[in-house]
Amino acid sequence: MTRTHHPRRLAATLLAGAALLVLAACDSGQYPNSIFTKNSEFNADVGSLFNRLFFWGTIVFVLVEALLLYVIIKFRRKPGQAEPKHVHGNTTLEVLWTAIPAVILVFIAVPTVRTIFRTQAKARPDALQVEVIGHQWWWEFRYPEYNVSTANELYLPAGRTVNFSLKTADVLHSFWIPALAGKRDLIANHTNFLWFTPDSALGAAAWNGHCAEYCGASHANMKFRTYTVTAAEFDSWVKGQQAVAVFGATPAPGQSASPATPGDSAAAAATRAQAGAQSAGPKADAGVAALPPSSAARSQSTPTQSAQQPLAAGAARDTTAAGLAAVQGPSAATPAYTYPMDKLPRHIRPSTPIPADIGRISDAVLASGDAARGQKIYSSQSCIGCHYINGNPMSAGKIGPNLTHVGSRNTIGAGLFPNDARNLAYWIKNTRKMKPGVVMPTLGLNEYDPVTKMQVKAGGLTDQQIADIVAYLLALK
Repeated sequence: MTRTHHPRRLAATLLAGAALLVLAACDSGQYPNSIFTKNSEFNADVGSLFNRLFFWGTIVFVLVEALLLYVIIKFRRKPGQAEPKHVHGNTTLEVLWTAIPAVILVFIAVPTVRTIFRTQAKARPDALQVEVIGHQWWWEFRYPEYNVSTANELYLPAGRTVNFSLKTADVLHSFWIPALAGKRDLIANHTNFLWFTPDSALGAAAWNGHCAEYCGASHANMKFRTYTVTAAEFDSWVKGQQAVAVFGATPAPGQSASPATPGDSAAAAATRAQAGAQSAGPKADAGVAALPPSSAARSQSTPTQSAQQPLAAGAARDTTAAGLAAVQGPSAATPAYTYPMDKLPRHIRPSTPIPADIGRISDAVLASGDAARGQKIYSSQSCIGCHYINGNPMSAGKIGPNLTHVGSRNTIGAGLFPNDARNLAYWIKNTRKMKPGVVMPTLGLNEYDPVTKMQVKAGGLTDQQIADIVAYLLALK
């Protein structure tokens, strides 16, 4: 029995199968870094333009391919057919196949130009201003109207327009939060701008950010986290960032904290904090700058700090990691808002493994870290020449990230590692193995520095000293 083939039925089946494959590939929930979202008006505009271009492109493709198949099948050479007569051309056809694409290009060009002008326009005057500075290989975020500076973790209030001014401290970078907005380059000696409004329906959510322009050895490791939060959560976070970083007794609301001074015992620091709280009157409600001194000329805002009860005079405070966690945990007054680590989606959580060739630090040593000792060690090391901590007068560097509230961040190393004692300890011990190409030197005693090709001897930090510094830094909430 001879089977009859129906080209139309076969073509319809193939088209239906292709359509199913296309639809199966369009589940945006499986691609959290996709730009095809409506999380901001920027991405909504770009997505709408893409859909329009895809629509017209599909029509052109279908018509052209259908006409091509028709001509191939209809006018295919038959057995015994004579050679057809050659003609010069067909003016009507030539006009049509020139005019029709021109009309289609108009349908493409008009929405494209309109979208470009809309996304490149100036931001509204009341937009939140954020300065973004790209470094090899980390991100600095400044909020000039609040006098706040932080690193690698960006907080944005949902429903409020944010205007980013983009600069680079060294080479070319590109700022990109795929799920919120398009990328924009950071160019030397030039300020670029980007603005968008996170959708008010987002609430508290976390998003990945990337450098999208090759910038050197650790380009792929130059990440950051973006948190969209409610207006109240953003205000709470800002007030926390404006406060000085303390790890001892925290004064009552409206009182200025007295951070421990290098050389003080934990008890002396607590006694001084209590004395300051008792003697301060209404005028003690002074603003605290969270930016380095060179940026503190702007108006200052009044910080709000946790209302923990100070220790009695002369009482010793447990400054180990466990002791500080107990003091600064849920039993204390409500702290400033930070995005909860346990609510980070799986694709946001850093999972970079610790290099196997870094000397191991035991859990017992990490648990014995003492924040008071750690502050003394930190303040006597080269750390203070690179990093700024508002509350530690010795630490006034401007080269590396601001560490004022580093203990409140979810990640370290520009989004590479979770911010916990173990990862932070190995980061301090051998940064150059944790993240190739970084400026920060290898500090661990007897560790091999891949840049100098030598082992660290004189001046290297022991595991106990590293554990103490870790306890100090993680206590800076």
